[in-house]
Formats: sequence, C-alpha cells, structure tokens
Amino acid sequence: MVILAACATLFSPGAHGLTQQLTCTPTGLNFGNVTVDQSETQLLLLKNSGHTTVTVSAMKVSGGEFSVSHVSMPLHLAGGASVTLSVKFAPTATGWTGGRLTFTSNLRASTLQVGLEGAGVSSEELKVNPTSITFGQVALGSSAKLPLVLTNERSWQVRLLKLSAEGNGFSVTGPSLPLTLKPRQSVKLEVNFAPAITGLVGGSISVLGPGIEVPLEGTGTQASAGQLHISPQPLAFGDVPVGTMQTQTITLSATVASVIVSSATSSSSQFVLEGASFPLTIAAGKSESFHVAFTPKGSGSVSGTLTFASNAANSPTQESMTGTGTVTPYTVSLSWNASTSSVVGYNVYRGGAASGPFKKINSALDANTAYQDSTVVSGNTYYYAATAVGSDGKESALSTPVEAVVP
Repeated sequence: MVILAACATLFSPGAHGLTQQLTCTPTGLNFGNVTVDQSETQLLLLKNSGHTTVTVSAMKVSGGEFSVSHVSMPLHLAGGASVTLSVKFAPTATGWTGGRLTFTSNLRASTLQVGLEGAGVSSEELKVNPTSITFGQVALGSSAKLPLVLTNERSWQVRLLKLSAEGNGFSVTGPSLPLTLKPRQSVKLEVNFAPAITGLVGGSISVLGPGIEVPLEGTGTQASAGQLHISPQPLAFGDVPVGTMQTQTITLSATVASVIVSSATSSSSQFVLEGASFPLTIAAGKSESFHVAFTPKGSGSVSGTLTFASNAANSPTQESMTGTGTVTPYTVSLSWNASTSSVVGYNVYRGGAASGPFKKINSALDANTAYQDSTVVSGNTYYYAATAVGSDGKESALSTPVEAVVP
C-alpha cells in the first residue's frame, strides 16, 4: 500500500480563500527504505511567505520513529524569513510506517501539517554510494554536479523503474528507465544542483523499484564567490597489480574569484593525494596540479572520493576515483621419478615448512609422475612431497620434501 505524503493547512471556519502564509518545502518527506537500526535525515524548510511576523507556538511529531532537530518555541518568523529543520527517520522494525509533523501558529489558518513516511527493511536492495550528497555552496546562476552510483550486490536482478528529484534546484540524470541491474552490476547517475535562491535547501533523489531515497542538501550563494573545478572527472586508474602503485595527475582550477583550499580528505586509504600543502590559494583563472596514487590492497574493483574543502561557492568539491586491483596467477609444476615397484598412482602433499605438517592436495590418485598446483599465493614458500600407492592400497612414506618459492 502506498500513502502519499502531503503538506496541508487546516483552515478555521471562514478562512477559505486566504493565501497560505506559512509554508513548508518540500511538501512531504518520503524516506523510502531504510535499514532497521540505522537512520536517514532529510531537510525541511519552514518559511513565512508573507510580510507580517508569524509566531509558531508549537511543533509536534507523531510517529515514534520520526524525530526533528530541536527548535525553541515559540518561534518568531519575520516576513520572508525561514528556518531549516532536520527530520530523521530511524526504523526499529521492518515494514512501512507513517507520521505527521504539525506546526501551530497565530495565523487564522493556524495548523500546518507535513506528512512523513518510510519503511524499515532488513537490508536495502542496492548499495548506494554515497548514501547522501552535500553540494556545499554553489553560486546563483551556476551549477554543480556529483556522481551517484547504485550497485546490485544481490544474487538476483533488481529493476529500476523511475528516477525523480525533490527540492529546489536539484535534478538527476541517468540511463533510460526502466532498467534491470544484474548481480554485481552498477549504474552511474549524475545529480545536479542549480540553486535559484540563496540559503540552505534540502531535497532527495527517489529511485522507484528498490525504494531508495538519497538525501540532498546545498547552499545557494551570491555569484561573487569563486568556483573550484577538478579535472579529469572522474579519475580512472584501470587495472593495477596488487602491491604496486600507480599515479595520475589531477588539476585544480579556480574561476570567478580566487579560491583558498583548506584541506583534502580521501574516503579510501588506497587512494592518496600527493604533493599538496594546505592552505592552498589558487588565483582566478589559474590552476595547480597534483598526483593521486592508487595502491590496491586486494583484487577487485575499488572506488573512492577525494573531497576538497575551500571557500569556493561549490565547496566541498569532490573527485571520484576508481581502480581495479589485479593478482598475477602462479602455478608450481612438480615432477618425480616413477616408483620401481608396482603402483597404481601417486599422492601429492604440501606444507609450509620442510618438517611439515603436510596435507594432501590432489583429489584423486595421480597416475602420472607430474602435478601442477595452481592454488599458490604470491610471496609464499611451499614444501612438497609425494607418496606412491601400491595395488594393495598401501601408501609409501613421504618423499624428501622439495621447496618452491612463489615470487
């Protein structure tokens, strides 16, 4: 069952036709699916759209799994003023739940209500990276884009039906839907923030099908602030052998005005920014280049994000990074002299020391006098010994162990 959340004003008798002065944006909050005992927070803008002061005397939340950031009451909002509230959904059990946020004011249309809904799940169908997006400051008349990656980590297919963006200035683009994600398959979306007003605004990206809601926030600023740009975007390292390091160059550029970069942080220890010293000032129209090193710790794909904090309008500015750790396969080839007695086959044993212990590694008797072990790991030393099995089923003692060093 789907219940639509809405923002509604309850008018007192005779108040019909009045322009609603106290408003909320968005008009309702849908948190989608959230893992039980975790939480998701979205922003709600409460605004006085009129010219006279509004006094909000009370704020009440129904639904025990919803909560709102503390705001002292009574709250006096001058004409045109607004306040941003953080609304949190923290499910304690699986299943859909609804709630309501009610504001009581001195207006004739005295009650403003915001519908809340969300569902507790044991685990979400898709992995979302990042789980929330913060654009920082973005100048009016410009825009900022950040990636959003959805990955199917299930063993079954997940179908994406529809994408939508909620909130002033937010939009999302991606591949044509509907789309079916196979196991281990990912899809990359692009979230855009082009503010039309100054101040902090919130929103969300909805993915219909798996029931995903990704919280968004950003701050619109006047266009006088500088902009920080990073290229290339994204930074792709491709295949890199485990235990080695590969570097690539990124370039930070400032436009509109000079930018002071105060810090840089990496979300993964496998990606490291080299050669940068902070604070770093980049003049308008100028750029600075640095190296990023990727050192994979294991096989498989790796992703990360470099986040630069600055006084730029689009701070924090992010650089997405990807790479794949690869492992060179090794094989130890063994051979031995045939036994002089009548045998039906041989067994091969392996240990970590010349004195043992040894464990049989062949699944069936080897009728040949050769064997290949492809289960070895780089950087290890192994010891091998063989036995002969006679037609009577008796097995000989272990041969003298031989050493194999895997580079």
